[in-house]
Amino acid sequence: MLAAPGALPHGGGWSYEFKYDGVRALTYLHDGQVRALSRNGNDITSHYPELVAVADLLPGRKAVLDGELVALEAGDRPSFARLAARIHVARPSATLLQTVPVVYYVFDLLHLDGVSLLDEPYERRRERLRALDLNQRAVRTPPAFADTDGAAVLHAAELAGLEGVVAKRLGSPYRPGKRSSDWTKVPLIRTQECLVIGWKAGQGRRAGSIGSLLLGVYNDTDQLVFAGHVGTGFTDVMLRQLGDQLTALHRATPPVPEVPREHARHAQWVEPVLVGEVQFRNWTPDHRLRHPSWRGLRTDRSPRSVRRHDAPAAPPQPPQPMAWPRETIEGALETPDRRWRVEVVRRGRDQFYRLINVATDNTVDGLAITTLQRLLAEAGVDMADLTAGDTGTARAAGAA
Repeated sequence: MLAAPGALPHGGGWSYEFKYDGVRALTYLHDGQVRALSRNGNDITSHYPELVAVADLLPGRKAVLDGELVALEAGDRPSFARLAARIHVARPSATLLQTVPVVYYVFDLLHLDGVSLLDEPYERRRERLRALDLNQRAVRTPPAFADTDGAAVLHAAELAGLEGVVAKRLGSPYRPGKRSSDWTKVPLIRTQECLVIGWKAGQGRRAGSIGSLLLGVYNDTDQLVFAGHVGTGFTDVMLRQLGDQLTALHRATPPVPEVPREHARHAQWVEPVLVGEVQFRNWTPDHRLRHPSWRGLRTDRSPRSVRRHDAPAAPPQPPQPMAWPRETIEGALETPDRRWRVEVVRRGRDQFYRLINVATDNTVDGLAITTLQRLLAEAGVDMADLTAGDTGTARAAGAA
């Protein structure tokens, strides 16, 4: 099941999950053996031997799990650039497994012990998944925040340097192969899948290697069109992998019409079969990617699925009150390093918690205690470690 891009939902009936930057994988557990398939149906079991941990965690059981394979950098932050070193390696060496370990974040349970859960509501599937207690070094169950403030979860994702959030309707079934707004992805950064249609040689430090890639996407009329070029974001490993693959795909003519002369000059053309992903700012009026940065090849995507993604519509703004009642800080707690601060806030008759990242001055407001605990846990902070802080001078918002 695929998520549709969209604005953050308003109102109840939704659960929010962090969006992790990796490779989607369905895993099938039967008779103690684990088999993994990518989003486009390729068998990737040998690529990720860490998945044997699924069998260790569920001995004697049968299951089908859905999740994301990620490589983590410092602070448990997913890094697609690190994962790129693993994607193309069918049988990774012991050294590669040690230097770039992979974690499987399991966020859905589709079958269990021969019983299909596809028609069960998301909320029930999540309960069943949580009961399996899949939490180990290589396999984890990420948090889901049900019936809470989606804006607070999105803000927490931003603080953690994550891609965004996926909002999932609590009562929705699992629809295999379908893209549904019952799963709405709300990205913090814009990404686009593209087909590599050519390349240009590098200069200076990149002399003898690839300097930039020429990119294409399918438009609304199913025609492959030029989408611009990308020359940043590459690691040395990525450049070596691309060089090996592009040499075998050489062709004499461009695979798209009307490539601008400045891009076509000295270009080496290739068959448009390699799918890559870029991060970018927006689309230009002439349908080019503005300020793209390369993120890596996507072997889990098929070439025909590469379509231009426009930005989701902006969410409607809630009506603004004329004035806030007086606000006071009734208490404060801090981490020993004073990086995180929690304030107990009174605004009129309402009492809530405020979470502040002191280093970045980012603030998440209007939190219930359960949401506060979850966000702190995601940041690696135990509430028991908080100590009393200075409440300072009471602050006021709006009319006093």
